[in-house]
Amino acid sequence: MQHFPIFMNLAGRRVVVSGGGDAAIAKLRLLLKTDAHITVIAKDIDPTIRTWATDGKLTTLIRAMEPGDALCAALFYAANDDDAEDARVVALAHRDGALVNWVDNLHQSEFITPAIVDRDPVTVAIGTEGAAPVLARAIKRDLEERLPTRLGPLARIGKAFRAMADVLPMGRIRRDFWSDYYFGVGPKAFEADGEDGARAALDDLLADYTMAKARAGHVDFVGAGPGDPELLTMKARRVLHEADVVLYDRLVSAEILELARREALMVDVGKTAFGPSMPQDQINALIVDHVQSGAQVVRLKSGDATVFGRLDEELDVVESAGLSFAIVPGITAASGAVAAMGRSMTRRGRNKGIRFLTGHDMDGFADQDWRSLAAPGQVAAVYMGQKASRFIQGRLMMYGADPATPVSLIANVSRTDQHIKATTLSDLPTAVDALTGPAVMIYGLTPRNAALAAQTLSPLNEEFA
Repeated sequence: MQHFPIFMNLAGRRVVVSGGGDAAIAKLRLLLKTDAHITVIAKDIDPTIRTWATDGKLTTLIRAMEPGDALCAALFYAANDDDAEDARVVALAHRDGALVNWVDNLHQSEFITPAIVDRDPVTVAIGTEGAAPVLARAIKRDLEERLPTRLGPLARIGKAFRAMADVLPMGRIRRDFWSDYYFGVGPKAFEADGEDGARAALDDLLADYTMAKARAGHVDFVGAGPGDPELLTMKARRVLHEADVVLYDRLVSAEILELARREALMVDVGKTAFGPSMPQDQINALIVDHVQSGAQVVRLKSGDATVFGRLDEELDVVESAGLSFAIVPGITAASGAVAAMGRSMTRRGRNKGIRFLTGHDMDGFADQDWRSLAAPGQVAAVYMGQKASRFIQGRLMMYGADPATPVSLIANVSRTDQHIKATTLSDLPTAVDALTGPAVMIYGLTPRNAALAAQTLSPLNEEFA
């Protein structure tokens, strides 16, 4: 990030624009939405700017810019559409201590003006650091369509009411109050009775919240998917945004953690196979303690929370404590893995089912029905099987599995560093030793050639070519 986004208070402050043509007009249309004192300096000034000056919206100096013209200016725009003149006025503005924007010259600008969606006082700014202005405009157009025009009046009404809402306790209760207003009560009242109705609805809603007892806590057990944030469900995104506390596993990607509410307490409760881990009893206690304190808790698990996530153990504790809970399913790693391979989990005439296995359990390497799995045509997704690969290979071959049975290894499923290795049962341990990152093992299937060819190679995974 080269440009840090901020919102500057321009009320009563001076802004200077050098230039009187189309480039200046484009910036002035935005600046006139503020309460800044605007001065336009140029030898030739467009009639539109002259009209604004006549209406008292800005001041004009019809001459070339001189030293001292930008003194005490919060912002300065060079918009002359003339490189030589813009370079000259930028040098003058720098000497006067102003923050400078040279229109359409990113490298010579100290700040940039983003694309803006205006729902005053709600303002959405979109910037691409000059890399993709067309993309910024497309995002702006999309947001303009999605954000209702009533959003601005509701925000103004809410702003005037904030001091009265301070009687509610800080945290979840106050946040729920405003959420109920902006996304429920407020829009309905505005549609029915306009701004007067929206104001009255705030009084009624505050009375309801003031009389109500503290709301009970709640926990959502959320599947975060295999790693790609675009594979996260809409419901999972919503509860992450509402969470007071997020208890997350080690394999949840950083990009998904970024989607949590900024003020949320983030707690790493990750486990490592055969390595340092937070005890399950401690995780259970954290869930119960936070929910009983009234918090909105998200227990965030990689993949699908219902697949090898010890979900039942945590549900038993929550249910025993009489606490409210819900399960938000996610895309499991096996689904992401076979998608990356370009395969289906099942196919008529090939396999009638697929097994989901774990490579280890609390007692060590996990035993399975190896005899039936070793039969021809079987397909299985093996989780946490890297350290158990020699054990798995030995058991299957002991029960007659063909050493040439295909096995696919998909590491870092769905992430930018995902890579796929096609191997066989006989070569499985060697292929696993070369893996970088957590992997899902798909026994009995080989990836399509197109899926292998599509892999993006990096210095870390060239060995998988």
